[in-house]
Amino acid sequence: MPQPASDPYAVLGVVPSATTAEIKAAYRALVKRHHPDAGGDDERILALNAAWEALRHQDRPRPQGGSRRGRTTGREAKPSTSDDLLHDWLQRVYAPIDRLLAQVISPFPQQLRALAADPYDDRLMDDFCTYLQRSQERMERVVTLYRSLACPAVAQGFGLSLYHCLAQVQDALAELERYTLGYVDNYLHDGREMLREAGQRRHRLQEERRRLDL
Repeated sequence: MPQPASDPYAVLGVVPSATTAEIKAAYRALVKRHHPDAGGDDERILALNAAWEALRHQDRPRPQGGSRRGRTTGREAKPSTSDDLLHDWLQRVYAPIDRLLAQVISPFPQQLRALAADPYDDRLMDDFCTYLQRSQERMERVVTLYRSLACPAVAQGFGLSLYHCLAQVQDALAELERYTLGYVDNYLHDGREMLREAGQRRHRLQEERRRLDL
C-alpha cells in the first residue's frame, strides 16, 4: 500500500525545511526510480504524486531575483499623437518581449534533440531542466514588460495576439516541466506542439509589426 498522504515529507524523503528545488529534485528522482517503465508500481507513483501536489503549492522562500534597476519612479509624459504612442509601445514593450521569446522558443528543438538521446540520463535531464528554468525566468520578465505599458488603442488586436502568444509559451513550459517530473510522454507532446504554435504566432506578429510601422 502507498504511504499515507498525511506525511508527504516522509513519502518524498525530505525534511520540512527543504526548498522547493530540493523537493522537486527528490520527487523527480523517485518517479524515475519507481516509474512503471522501469519496473516500479503504480501505487508508489500515486503516493509520490499526492505528496508532490501537497507540497508544491505551499509558500516557500524563493531566491531573490535581479535588482530593481530600471523601475520607473513616476509617470512619464505621454506622446501627443497615436502614432507616437504606438511607436513608444513597440520599442519599449514589444521589441524586448520579442527578443526574450526568441531566447525561449528558438533553442527548444536543439534542447529536445539532446534530451531525446536518453531522457533517463540525469545529466541530459538536468540540462533540459536548466533550459526550462531560464525560460521561465525570461517569461517572468516578459510578463512584467507586457504589464508595464498599456497597448495603444490603435493596436489592440496586435496586443491581444501578443498576449495569446505569451500565454501559449507559459502553458508549454508548464507542460514540459510536468514531463520532467513524471516522464509522461503526453506532457512532452503537448508542450512541444504549444511551443511550435507559439513560434508560428510570433512570426505572424513580426509580420504585423512591420505593417504597423508603415
